[in-house]
Formats: sequence, structure tokens, C-alpha cells
Amino acid sequence: MGILLLMILVSVSLGAIFLFLFFLGYKKGQFDEDESPAVRMLKDDKKTKDKIDS
Repeated sequence: MGILLLMILVSVSLGAIFLFLFFLGYKKGQFDEDESPAVRMLKDDKKTKDKIDS
């Protein structure tokens, strides 16, 4: 029974740590990017387009 209590405490503690780190990253603006790299590569880049046309 003691090991079960220990495992529950460890898993809840680990979950709380990851939740804290998630909110810390959110507060620092890590998740503020509006578009993914897959969408970004589809948009025309004026700098690259100008170099190719020259």
C-alpha cells in the first residue's frame, strides 16, 4: 500500500511540474506563433523572389 501512495504522489508531482513549465512557457510567449512552418513555406518571400528575378 505504501508504494501505491508513493507512486500517486510522484505522478501528481510530475504533472504539477509539467503544468507549471507549460504556464511558464505560455507567459514568456513561446506559443504565440500564429502560423506553422508548413504554412510559412507556402507564402512568397519577397527577398527570395527579388533575387531570382534579378
